[in-house]
Amino acid sequence: MPPPSAPYHFEARAWRTGVVRVAGVDEAGRGPLAGPVVAAAVVIDPDRRIKRLADSKLLTPERRAELYDVIMARAVAVGVGVVDHVTIDRVNILQATRVAMLEALHQLKVAPDLVITDFVALSGLACPQRNLVDGDARCATVAAASIIAKVTRDRIMLDVDGQFPEYGFARHKGYATAEHLAALDRHGPCPLHRRSFISLWKQGELFPATED
Repeated sequence: MPPPSAPYHFEARAWRTGVVRVAGVDEAGRGPLAGPVVAAAVVIDPDRRIKRLADSKLLTPERRAELYDVIMARAVAVGVGVVDHVTIDRVNILQATRVAMLEALHQLKVAPDLVITDFVALSGLACPQRNLVDGDARCATVAAASIIAKVTRDRIMLDVDGQFPEYGFARHKGYATAEHLAALDRHGPCPLHRRSFISLWKQGELFPATED
């Protein structure tokens, strides 16, 4: 059974008041031990709503890829921001996530009138924002952003898997799975690992996990 679709309730409320360019923003990759954090921003035309958008974590990889292509073809604008592991270690993951989200918004070809994020508050925006708990499940444009961010990040990790095949990045995308932790125990960290996260792992504060 497919996951429930995220509704357009919040967007529709804005559209009725004349606020047309609503940008949903979400990220992928806050939890992994390796690789970047990726954010996306998506603006959808109220007259060309994309159906069956859902939280990317609930979708199969095949369905995410299908929706990625639909979003890229039909959205008014899509922006992506990528912040690497070095910056994550330098500024911490929450601040790196904010940087990625702001970059995604900057990459949009239209200026949004309203920004809706998956809970993360952003500073310095030229328009109002709304930060929703579980935004990727409750708001269609945020769900769209979650799909773009997740597919983009997964493809990055698939690309780097060839450079460091011993870690299995193509399978777990850098998350703290049992397989990944075992590879770290055998080989130690590679250049793509987040050193701040590895410190927590060595201290016994990270445990096997699935993708977030």
